[in-house]
Amino acid sequence: MLRRYRVVIAKPGLDGHDRGAKVIARALRDAGFEVVYTGLFQTAELVAEAALQEDADAVGLSVLSGAHMTLIPKIVDELRARDLGDVLVFAGGIIPEEDRPALAAAGVAAVFTPGAPLGEIVDWLETTLDSQTSLERTQE
Repeated sequence: MLRRYRVVIAKPGLDGHDRGAKVIARALRDAGFEVVYTGLFQTAELVAEAALQEDADAVGLSVLSGAHMTLIPKIVDELRARDLGDVLVFAGGIIPEEDRPALAAAGVAAVFTPGAPLGEIVDWLETTLDSQTSLERTQE
């Protein structure tokens, strides 16, 4: 890891099942990331504001309610409205394969479903953020 990355983990919408979000938050923390968990029932505006206030490198969104096609693009839009278009967005939860291309087009870098190995998620996030950091450094 090129530096200690800050990741906001959020549970947008009315979904009250947060075990997966907490498991991911702990795995990232144990791997050396700085993690901010926003808790349940977050609005798009609150998630984006947390990313701004925490100077987040990435935002992880957990959606199990089926509202991912509404909630996640709205959060990406709120991030862009705050000039945070460079914040890496990834998602997890019950997200059908057929919805993933639209989420990617909206700005979601990756989707992890239940059962995805924690090491795979951690490695992906570290590698992706390291690549972004390296690119930023060469552009300076």
